[in-house]
Amino acid sequence: MIVLKKEPGKDPVLTDIDNTLEAFQKNVGGYIETVTLTEELMIVCNEEGRIQSLPYNCTVMNADFYGTILIAGIDGDEFTDVPTTTAKFFSKLVQVKGNE
Repeated sequence: MIVLKKEPGKDPVLTDIDNTLEAFQKNVGGYIETVTLTEELMIVCNEEGRIQSLPYNCTVMNADFYGTILIAGIDGDEFTDVPTTTAKFFSKLVQVKGNE
């Protein structure tokens, strides 16, 4: 499955991961939490990122994220590939300042 992976201090990149809980947990470094952005887009993050003092990553819709985040597509209750046009738009929103 293609997701947009955003690590702290780095620009987001399209990444291929398995569509499994284990793959999501491995990529964010712990238990996952999901934040719905739109009916077709979701952020997957480490639910304890701030508590674990992971490095600040970005702010989206007035929510701060710590540690690596993944942006995935959603279809009902299922994760899907992130839509390409949405990934391009979102990439510009969370670019590292100075890398535009």
